Amino acid sequence: MLLQGLFVPLTCPFYRDGASYLRKLEHNVARYSLTPVAGLVALASEGAALTDDEARESLVAVAEFAAKEKVLIAAVECESVHAALKLAEEVDAAGFDALLVRVPRFAWPGDLAATLLHFRTIADHAALPVLLHSQAGRALPVSAIAELAAHPNVIGVYDDELTVERYREIAAATAQVKREVTVTTVFAPVTRRMLKIESEAGGANFVSAELLTGGTALAIAPPKPAIKTRMKTVGFQVMGAGRVQGMVALLEAGTAGAMPDLAAAMPQGVYEALAAFKDGNPKLAAEKQQRLVQPDVLMSKLGIAGIKYGCDWNGYYGGVPRLPRLPLDAAAKSRVEQALGSLRN
Repeated sequence: MLLQGLFVPLTCPFYRDGASYLRKLEHNVARYSLTPVAGLVALASEGAALTDDEARESLVAVAEFAAKEKVLIAAVECESVHAALKLAEEVDAAGFDALLVRVPRFAWPGDLAATLLHFRTIADHAALPVLLHSQAGRALPVSAIAELAAHPNVIGVYDDELTVERYREIAAATAQVKREVTVTTVFAPVTRRMLKIESEAGGANFVSAELLTGGTALAIAPPKPAIKTRMKTVGFQVMGAGRVQGMVALLEAGTAGAMPDLAAAMPQGVYEALAAFKDGNPKLAAEKQQRLVQPDVLMSKLGIAGIKYGCDWNGYYGGVPRLPRLPLDAAAKSRVEQALGSLRN
């Protein structure tokens, strides 16, 4: 799977009584699909707070309402390989494209061997490709990332604490990794849902010439899917995550994209910085990123409650977090509105 561009870490909408609010998740996914983001990451913000049934329902809803061109990734945060693989089966059944596997809390920071075993075993048995998630406070050593990158089913890493220096270390340590991925004729990612929809459409209304002319009906294979693909060679794919700050510098260093938390509330604003860089205007990209620094710093302090209120304020549904997390008070809401004032869609 090719990873490039901006990915949105989806929030989990809840009613005020804490029940899962699937209709609002569907609304958010459909609206994100109208933006130029590359993909969506389900269960990214509050996935660990969901029950197994809620997680399954959320995955199905995301896959159903997302545009077929959007790459779908599901975050897997489980404390056992068994639970992670059960969730991975649900992700695969829903039609997602990749797994974003997080470091288990029980093994961090002291048991690196258990952490490596956790990732390897999931990669061995999962039907979907695996992305490592090196999280803030649980950052994987570069040596561990390089070791896991050699696994044929581990295709990349999202790193919350990625700097230009760390990226260069990871890139150097994984330089020997080369993979073939399927892309469109313009080198855009090809999702599983694109192939499925095109395949179903290819034979849905096919009528053989013999039937049209009144001849003997013959068993004739339907036309091949209309989508045209090609192969592209990529290395181990490294993406920045968590923060907007430093995103342009990382893009200049060679990363393919990012998954900042702020993108859930401000996908268009964050995308503009990335788009300016892709258009060959690093000065404009830096200016666009500078506009995001204040809200990015504020959101990192307020956490998921701040992101969710930012979603509410910008036309998405954030709602309240699930207890024991608390919603923002009036003063904090005012700070969010001021920080995001010039970035509203």
